[in-house]
Amino acid sequence: MARSPEIIVHIDGGSRGNPGPAAYGVVVDSADGSRLAAFSRYLGKATNNVAEYEGLLAALEHALANHHSRLRVLTDSELLALQIKRVYKVKSPGLKPLHDRALGLIARLESFSIQHVPREANRQADRLANQALDEAAGGVDTSASHPAPAAQAQGQGSLALADAPDRTPESAPPLRASATFRQGRLAPHFQLPLFEGEVVDLVIYRKE
Repeated sequence: MARSPEIIVHIDGGSRGNPGPAAYGVVVDSADGSRLAAFSRYLGKATNNVAEYEGLLAALEHALANHHSRLRVLTDSELLALQIKRVYKVKSPGLKPLHDRALGLIARLESFSIQHVPREANRQADRLANQALDEAAGGVDTSASHPAPAAQAQGQGSLALADAPDRTPESAPPLRASATFRQGRLAPHFQLPLFEGEVVDLVIYRKE
């Protein structure tokens, strides 16, 4: 049986204050470079390391929910990469349950690797994390209980998409994406993983 294709995921987490307002960003690409998803989440008050782990967990949950069984993760957090590889021990009580949960999700994959990369090679995920922080600072509620795809706003509106009612959050987390309203239509800024004819609920936040 043919092996499933590998996907490449860039993750980043950050905190302004450490601990302070924190968020993560995740960018999911196919092996040929096609964009599959991009999402972010505001976490509230947390440390940089917690935000990095939350980004990894979101990436793993997204992969499993979308039947991606082979995953290569790129992160600019050397600590996260080496702890997941079990080169470094996890001494922080706050990180231990996140580490254990990540290993449990990784065990469900066909293959997994994680690599530390320079921050310059992780700019898109970093931008999404900072966008979530900026939106939270501006009074936009980005603290949904599940990760939500996001893209940098380029127009007048930000479009949030909730999955159809017959889907559970565990199998398909809510989506979040920016969009531009032109000529009576909302145009998302990247391709959304929706089915033809699928009905979605919309919550629209205006960008100031």
